[in-house]
Amino acid sequence: MAIVIYIIGKFIVGILVNVFGKVMARSEYDEMLIDFVKAILNAILMLFVIVASLDELGVNTTSMVAILGAAGLAIGLSLQGSLQNFASGVMLLVFRPFKAGDFIDAGGEMGTVKTISIFTTMMTTGDNKQIIVPNGKIYGGNITNFSANDTRRVDMVVGIGYDSDLKKAKQILNEMVAADERILKDPEPKVAVSELADSSVNFVVRPWVASADYWAVKFDFTEAVKLRFDAEGISIPFPQMDVHVHKND
Repeated sequence: MAIVIYIIGKFIVGILVNVFGKVMARSEYDEMLIDFVKAILNAILMLFVIVASLDELGVNTTSMVAILGAAGLAIGLSLQGSLQNFASGVMLLVFRPFKAGDFIDAGGEMGTVKTISIFTTMMTTGDNKQIIVPNGKIYGGNITNFSANDTRRVDMVVGIGYDSDLKKAKQILNEMVAADERILKDPEPKVAVSELADSSVNFVVRPWVASADYWAVKFDFTEAVKLRFDAEGISIPFPQMDVHVHKND
């Protein structure tokens, strides 16, 4: 009877695990997560089958269950950090705040996601360094996904001298924004005076671009502003301080 319980139980466990795997696959969960959950489920259900078979043989399973429980508790306490990373990895794979190929700022690191595993996430930085970050550190903090949306706003500040023509500078900036084909018309870009600073009058230039064009537009526009302002005779001041010396008689 114990052998029959084991064989039938193993057969039923296999069916249940496969059905559960198919349900998760239809929900488009990550394949790594599906395989891992299936393995865990299979181990837990087979443990029940083995205990039932041993009980049929007359083995005192009460003490065995107690020993297994104590062992599981001890292992859980010793692997507390790993279990936290595991739980965080499961949550990342289920809720998907980012995916492979996204550029993120998470866990104190910034880079492009290469792989997301159960315990760690691998990223590559802009200078091609490989960083492996524990999932617990990522899920326990803020996650900034720069690739989540199709468009981004480029925020730039351009300063001109107080003796420069304010209206002319604003007109030039608007012309440059309109001339760049990478800058989107909707949402409408913004050019406005934002601050009367110590050494300059500051404009904010805020165009919207496709996420892939963000850095190219920022770098190109910054260079183009300097060249255009030089050609138009508009000064871009540097920080300076006037010192007045009074001589006492």
